[in-house]
Amino acid sequence: MENQISIIVPTYNEAENICDIIKSIKSNLSEVNAEIIVVDDDSPDGTGTIVDEYIQSTIQKDRHSVSIIHRKNRNGLSAAILNGVENSKGEVVVVMDSDFSHPPDVIPKMLDKIEKTQCDVVIASRYVQGGGIEGWPVKRKLISKAATEIAKKGLGVKANDPMSGFFAFKKNLIKNISFDAIGYKMLLELLVKTADVNIQEIPYTFTDRKFGTSKLGSSTILDYCKSVWKLYRYGKEAAKKERRSSVKFLSKAARFFTVGASGLGVNYLASILFSTSLDLWYIHSTVIGILFAITSNFFLHKYWTFGDRDFSPKRTILQYTKFAGFSSISGLVQIGMVYYFVNEFNLLYPVSLVLAVGTAAFSNFIVNKKWTFNEKVWG
Repeated sequence: MENQISIIVPTYNEAENICDIIKSIKSNLSEVNAEIIVVDDDSPDGTGTIVDEYIQSTIQKDRHSVSIIHRKNRNGLSAAILNGVENSKGEVVVVMDSDFSHPPDVIPKMLDKIEKTQCDVVIASRYVQGGGIEGWPVKRKLISKAATEIAKKGLGVKANDPMSGFFAFKKNLIKNISFDAIGYKMLLELLVKTADVNIQEIPYTFTDRKFGTSKLGSSTILDYCKSVWKLYRYGKEAAKKERRSSVKFLSKAARFFTVGASGLGVNYLASILFSTSLDLWYIHSTVIGILFAITSNFFLHKYWTFGDRDFSPKRTILQYTKFAGFSSISGLVQIGMVYYFVNEFNLLYPVSLVLAVGTAAFSNFIVNKKWTFNEKVWG
């Protein structure tokens, strides 16, 4: 990926691992512009000081930079990660542990998955085919599976490993999310609070740490229970609001048809203009009118209907290509109907155009609602 990547590495008493994990991340991202942000919770073993010394003694290469955030008040892993994200510059953020339980050689696979699928979140998963866990006693495996099932069944999370601490996401995904930052699993909160997020999972093998001690304890389990309860209440309140007013559906439907109506006007005016002023064949004029309408509709839907403010060239071009592809189906319907009405029924071109554009606009709504925005047709 050409754009900068931010790697967030939260630490607490990781003096034996931190320099090696930084070097390993760098070696696995030799072709990527990456910043590594260590977020240290005032480690008594001097982890923060070791990172400071590493930064001072290392020449910062163009493709890689290392920085550290010193937090004096230790208040949870999720809060540390959020602190790192807030100070990051990358379009894609990777979160990982510093004890080598999360292998750095998996990071390029995660970035490749985001680039190829244009998904929002990639989870390095222990619970998909090819993934696994090494070095855990049976008791800890049972605790992990129980926590995972609670998240999936109790909170409706669809990922196989929502408790993973190793994941990557597009930073703009969380710009409007307010995190509670309770406990140690930011991913779980992100999945619950993002609607219709596109998730991909890739397998990896979790290997228990060789140095240092695990942070899992009774306080961690208690924090997890608190987090699940708050997220459960969040989901219930969100569902209640949606059922009570159907604001989300009605608002988007109204905006979609409003944009469609404007597109009808753009389509009609452009077609008539090119047909009369430039004396083009009516079929050619209709094709030009469709292109004008597709373009205006796309930008209005992106900015207004669905509130997407990310206009980075690569993302926008990809979205436009998809939108234009689906809209072309209704365009073919329109062209076929215009030709049929004019040649078979001998209707005037302006009348044929109104009938064809109206039918095509309705079919365009149905197709895009179902396949582009992944919503139920009648829901």
